[in-house]
Amino acid sequence: MASMAAIPLQRDIHYPESDGEPMAETEIHLDVTIDLIQGLRRRYRDEADIYVVGDMFLYYVQGDPRSVVSPDVFLVRGVPKTPRRRIYKLWEEGKAPSLVIEVTSDSTRDEDVRKKKAIYERLGIEEYFLFDPLGDYLKPRLQGYRLVEGRYQRLPADPDGALHSLTTGLILRPEDSEVRLVDGETGERIPWEGELDDRLRAAEERADREAAARRAAEAELARLRRQG
Repeated sequence: MASMAAIPLQRDIHYPESDGEPMAETEIHLDVTIDLIQGLRRRYRDEADIYVVGDMFLYYVQGDPRSVVSPDVFLVRGVPKTPRRRIYKLWEEGKAPSLVIEVTSDSTRDEDVRKKKAIYERLGIEEYFLFDPLGDYLKPRLQGYRLVEGRYQRLPADPDGALHSLTTGLILRPEDSEVRLVDGETGERIPWEGELDDRLRAAEERADREAAARRAAEAELARLRRQG
């Protein structure tokens, strides 16, 4: 009886939400991660069953909180966007991610290239991309793999280093220390967060100039009427 009592019930197992480590190694890594997550979210904002998130613990064995990974960016098809999740339990969601992107660094290289790659392959994650924004060790800086008959096969790159994602229809193209997401059919570039801020400021400035011109025209019209 004592040995049976020592076996924890499933409800008693704690699945942590954080390991206390920072989200990204540098501000550059953080910016790339945020731009990728927000870019994918904007692309799929009207599709209720595509979930995009990052830096979240993904538990893949029920009852074993040690069986966990924390992808920088992942996309899941076939699960709802809501409710918001604090962790992702594979056995509850019923769907493994279709796409994972790791914004890798020298300190995470071994885990990203070996351990995580093996786990993602075993979980059946269709595509796995790695990007080294500082070019510290990954040559080329952007690399990708696609699952073929249960094993990862290296994706061929375009002359500019771009890779094609079949799961999303996107082209991932390295630009400076960033990854540009491009619609593979239309060629439309998905803007980064900073570019959206620039567009918003430009639109506000244009609106201010137009409002000032309108006010000046109305004042001139009122002056002419008084003179007449």
